Amino acid sequence: MEIYQKLKKFLKENKIEFREINHQPTFTSEESANVRGEDLSVGGKALIMKIDDEFKLFVISAAKKIDSKKIKQHFNVKKTRFASESELKELTGLVPGSIPPFGRPILDFDLYVDKSITQNERIAFNAGSLSNSFILETADYLRIAKPEVIDFAEY
Repeated sequence: MEIYQKLKKFLKENKIEFREINHQPTFTSEESANVRGEDLSVGGKALIMKIDDEFKLFVISAAKKIDSKKIKQHFNVKKTRFASESELKELTGLVPGSIPPFGRPILDFDLYVDKSITQNERIAFNAGSLSNSFILETADYLRIAKPEVIDFAEY
């Protein structure tokens, strides 16, 4: 089952109310915010990073940037890097920009969410495709995604 359908089914099974928007493919967080009619900060940008020898999923407000020093400190490691496009494809079957902000059972990664996500009532994200977005209440997202919430945004 493709990620989009898997995610939609997961939300429905958990009785989560969400709004779905089908749109032209978007390639930046700004384009996505525009087609959704949402502020950039509401966007949940999902990024896969390699921490030592393990890939992990990080979600941050689309209006923020990751501070890799904070991630290194949190995990007590010296090296981190973003997954390459080919690694993303191999690990998820998805292209950059389409990764939804969900670890298990949707994507097989430990999930870490920056506290910037918790400051909005809603979270909007690409749902496994560049042309499908879901918007839901942040409280519902946090309840079913079960992330570890940490501080890793640049200020």
